[in-house]
Amino acid sequence: MDSKNLSSNWKQLQAKLAAEKGKSPSKPKDETKKQPAPKSTSKTTKPGSTSIKSSESKKRKIISSELEAESSKKRTRRDTDSTVPKKRNRPSMEESQQVNGAKNDAQAKPSASLALWAEDNDISPKALAEAYGGNLTLVAGSGGTKDVVNEGLSKTAQIGKYISLDCEMVEVESGRSALARVSIVNYHGHQIYDSFVIPQERVTDWRTPISGVSPASMKTARTFATVQTEVSEIMEGRILIGHAVKHDLEVLLLSHPRRDLRDTSRLPEFRKLAMGKTPGLRKLAREVLGVEIQGGEHSSVEDARATMLLFRKFKDAFDRENAKKFPGAKAAAGQDGEGSKKNNAKKKKKKKGKK
Repeated sequence: MDSKNLSSNWKQLQAKLAAEKGKSPSKPKDETKKQPAPKSTSKTTKPGSTSIKSSESKKRKIISSELEAESSKKRTRRDTDSTVPKKRNRPSMEESQQVNGAKNDAQAKPSASLALWAEDNDISPKALAEAYGGNLTLVAGSGGTKDVVNEGLSKTAQIGKYISLDCEMVEVESGRSALARVSIVNYHGHQIYDSFVIPQERVTDWRTPISGVSPASMKTARTFATVQTEVSEIMEGRILIGHAVKHDLEVLLLSHPRRDLRDTSRLPEFRKLAMGKTPGLRKLAREVLGVEIQGGEHSSVEDARATMLLFRKFKDAFDRENAKKFPGAKAAAGQDGEGSKKNNAKKKKKKKGKK
């Protein structure tokens, strides 16, 4: 159909409709506004390209909003995860006061080494704690020598009649405990023997936070056979003091005459503190001696000193219990091998009085 004829027919139709309504023909309102002319571009566009672009734009917006929402969720989740543990692990004011109180108590108590030194010099642990706050570091060795870790047999300290022994153990592949360190002190708490020991089986748990022993300790450790022989020679003919000492003897594969054993875990006076059960060494040191031990990694030297100090404070009670079990055994009071100054002074006074 010719476009000119279509145009004239359209005009005639419009004029006829206007005449019927009593109106003059008029152009459609706002047609130009409703359908604005597209902007001129250098490229030609195919039919329907505008709608495709708009739909693609909408899709991109939707995808972008979804990605942004997902990212926002992840950030929220990450922020929540990072903040929750902090709130959960944050101690309350009451818990903080308890922790600080425990630290202050530990600082106010002397070590076993310090307590032994104080007793030898007639100074009470309480007075020592008040004077120094338990922070004074004293030389515990004999003759002014310091403790030497893994020294073996001391070259300066005298052994004497009474010795205190303590062992540190690790777990081996058979599931049992094996010897990893042994320490011995004399009546005055001087270190007379200390050695790391190479376990005879493969170690499955070093128990370092408790034992204080690690693989690095084995670089200079002695063989089990060497340590066993040396400890056995020190124990020969002496009074052996220990806490649950049977466990120490078991890992050493050694025995000792029962009449020459003094076990701080079995004294009735100490068992009363644990309601008849076996008391812990740390508990006894704190409540009986006012001494703080085993605050972190254990030291077999310090544990041996605490055990010796417990024995010295209740020596008469130990002697009485031993006399009940072994009536034929002679009381060892005053025979500490180090020359008890107080007992020797009393004997000299008696002799002078007789003369």
